[in-house]
Amino acid sequence: MAGENIANKAEELKGAAKEKFGDVTDNEDLQAEGAVEKNEAQAKEAAHDVKEHVKDAAEDVKNDFNA
Repeated sequence: MAGENIANKAEELKGAAKEKFGDVTDNEDLQAEGAVEKNEAQAKEAAHDVKEHVKDAAEDVKNDFNA
């Protein structure tokens, strides 16, 4: 799942760059678009982390019952 994290981080950086470029050029539309992309990437990354934690917890429970 490292590829998914890398893709999310790349999308987050792209959004942050777009947001910053919008700031520098005083382009509110580009700034907002970048902020949305950055936040979407952060949300995807957080959802992926939660999924991994749930998977790990389920595996721990399974191991406890099989012990």
